[in-house]
Amino acid sequence: MRPIGVFDSGYGGLTVFKEIIKKFPEYDYVYLGDNKRVPYGNRDLQTVYEYTKECIEYLFAHYDCPLIILACNTASAKALRQFQQNDLAKYGPNKRVLGIIRPTAEAVGSHLKNPYVGIMATQGTVDSGSYLEEIKMFFPDIQVFQQACPNWVPFIENGDFESEELQSFVNLRACQLLDKCPEIGTIILACTHYPLIKDLIKRHLPDHVQLLGQGELVAESLKDYLQRHPEIESQCTRNMKHIFLTTGNAQTFQKKSSLFLGKEIKASKVVLG
Repeated sequence: MRPIGVFDSGYGGLTVFKEIIKKFPEYDYVYLGDNKRVPYGNRDLQTVYEYTKECIEYLFAHYDCPLIILACNTASAKALRQFQQNDLAKYGPNKRVLGIIRPTAEAVGSHLKNPYVGIMATQGTVDSGSYLEEIKMFFPDIQVFQQACPNWVPFIENGDFESEELQSFVNLRACQLLDKCPEIGTIILACTHYPLIKDLIKRHLPDHVQLLGQGELVAESLKDYLQRHPEIESQCTRNMKHIFLTTGNAQTFQKKSSLFLGKEIKASKVVLG
């Protein structure tokens, strides 16, 4: 068994994982959530890099993953490039680690209604400027407007999707984003938690605005990647097996994961290092 690895600092990456297995159900997968040390967003660059590296190394060492996807915006923004440049080569020529920011930016071009794009994300992702940089690289004519959406994640992880307080927060951030550019036709949900409240967000936006979740875009990009890299794809085993790991409490992980996947799972706790 040589599964595709999917890593996140917590639960949000499960929304990406869900879309990947929907498009590629035949492969084996192992998901690792570093729930013991979540959140990553308020940590410095070096700490995020060290944590991310430790989790990648665990998946390489224990599961021999040919490909690992960092289904975490913070890890993709703060750790991916450094790991690819400084560490990846020592694991051999046929190992790959991919993030989700570049695939999201790359795939968005085929979904646009007009050249005005909004980004809804955590404060850390907005501050990193990663989406501005990546979208500009692929589509220099697109104008991108960002909006940080603090306080959403705790509501989502608690399954509190319809509280008046969350609805007030969503309405506030939607208005703030559209105030920056009323012509926005597409909004990227650049936090992997946000797809769970996609319907709620839609209710606070004009009908012409479309919402794109990262899961669909990353899965779309992954399809293209595997077609272009048969040397990686051929290593991935196909038994339709799914393994779920967490550095936190396994029972808590199982309970909350059902919100993100829509089904019950069995998880195991791992100790890193």
